Amino acid sequence: MSKTLSIALPKGRLGEKIYDMFEKAGYGCPSIKENSRRLIFDDPVTGVRYFWVKPSDVAIYVERGAADIGVAGKDILYEYEPDVYELLDLKAGACRMAVAAKKDFRPDTGKTLRVATKFVNTAEKFYIKKGVDIDIIRLNGSIELAPVLGLSDVIVDIVETGTTLRENNLSIVEEIFPISARLIANKSNYRFKSEETDKLVSALGVKIKERS
Repeated sequence: MSKTLSIALPKGRLGEKIYDMFEKAGYGCPSIKENSRRLIFDDPVTGVRYFWVKPSDVAIYVERGAADIGVAGKDILYEYEPDVYELLDLKAGACRMAVAAKKDFRPDTGKTLRVATKFVNTAEKFYIKKGVDIDIIRLNGSIELAPVLGLSDVIVDIVETGTTLRENNLSIVEEIFPISARLIANKSNYRFKSEETDKLVSALGVKIKERS
């Protein structure tokens, strides 16, 4: 008898897009598309249980074993380094982690670089490798305002189209790494559900290749 796979999906447009990928791979759950406030959805036919969570919390649910697998952005995995298996790049939600600054910005190597970001660990790891002394300014929103108002020299943030940067007279200084949605798995649960998990990974992989 096959085991039920518990899957944590990120709320929002990306999560809906990811669910469509699962559905096309043969892991649909019709009740998830019903107009309701439910957060958990079971489908005994396909053997899956889906639930919606805040995108930044998916890795926590998986790491702690509340979900067998989940979908999290590479930005979250790099920032928090959860103890999970990264199984597959789903090639969705593509964007970049980047350093941005005012268009006339010129670094002063004699001064500590002021960096505004909510991705504190990412920024620290990036600048440690470069040997640059930084002062981290932790912000949770409207990061682009920091260099405009003189709070910081640069920002480290996710960039998708770059429109917000351009509208605030900012530009990308350096790209740190590409971001996309990744399928992750709980390490302990995987040992007991490896057959079901690998089957799902294989089905998703086929659909990704068909799109490319």
